[in-house]
Amino acid sequence: HLTDGMTVRELCSAAITMSDNTAANLLLTTIGGPKELTAFLHNMGDHVTRLDRWEPELNEAIPNDERDTTMPAAMATTLRKLLTGELLTLASRQQLID
Repeated sequence: HLTDGMTVRELCSAAITMSDNTAANLLLTTIGGPKELTAFLHNMGDHVTRLDRWEPELNEAIPNDERDTTMPAAMATTLRKLLTGELLTLASRQQLID
């Protein structure tokens, strides 16, 4: 995707609107992978959400497996902080809204 000229915005769109796992993995690569995303969320105060694996492995459903999980309240709080806080630039917040 990136070598074909897709922008981060286009990768985000593909990951969300088309469930494009390759796009999701490429986005994760740009930030250092699942562990870095989890560390970023923990630094924001979200100690519930965690991403441990890459697509498609993270889709395996194993009872009581805590990997690759979140809770609605944690995700809502994280999203609120991203949209209203100073963690992101104004342009990045607008991109998240769009």
